[in-house]
Amino acid sequence: MKPVLVFDWNGTLLDDAYAVLQTTNAILDRFGHATIDMKTFRQHCDVPLCHLYRNLGMSQDEVEIVDRDGSAIFHDIYEPLAGKADLREGARRVLELARQEGASSIIVSNHIVDPLRFQLKRLGVDDCINDVLAFESRAAQYKSMSKGERLRLHMQKNNLKPASTFIIGDMPVETHIARKLGLISISIAGGFVSASRLRAARPDYTINNHHELLPILQRRGFFRNA
Repeated sequence: MKPVLVFDWNGTLLDDAYAVLQTTNAILDRFGHATIDMKTFRQHCDVPLCHLYRNLGMSQDEVEIVDRDGSAIFHDIYEPLAGKADLREGARRVLELARQEGASSIIVSNHIVDPLRFQLKRLGVDDCINDVLAFESRAAQYKSMSKGERLRLHMQKNNLKPASTFIIGDMPVETHIARKLGLISISIAGGFVSASRLRAARPDYTINNHHELLPILQRRGFFRNA
């Protein structure tokens, strides 16, 4: 049996935490709020990002302006920054190894399909990804089914076995999805939330980079000859 690797995208495969921090600070500055550092960002980051803005003291009216037009303010600042971001340390090796071993790699994300696929091509790993489960458009972002429900339906349709499915993410939500669907949860530090918040969600494993993923897979009986 081959494993299924389910990756979050932002902060997990794509090293874009600083891009989102810069975008957040541009939004805060636009409305006259104090900017923040990465430690504060990781303490307060939540999805949808409207929760982050409220956590940082923005008013409901200000949040509604940011959310208007498919969060155009956010995306217009963020996408050029994301276009300069690289993959997280060790991610390329894991994705290429999974492809060589015939394992499935899936992305489940709160991002949008087309820009996500564009980044996969830019980074040269689009042929390593079997499926991208994300929102169809800016207008649909956070308004259609959740990433957990999207993944559940995908697993059901493709008869994927929870016992050999790993979900890797940089926020507690991936651990919650794993618990609900019976998956193996791996939290990766250095993304959008602090290590303490990740540990509080009690994932099966916590790693600092994708190089640390391979030994976990091998202990579970996969990729032993890698």
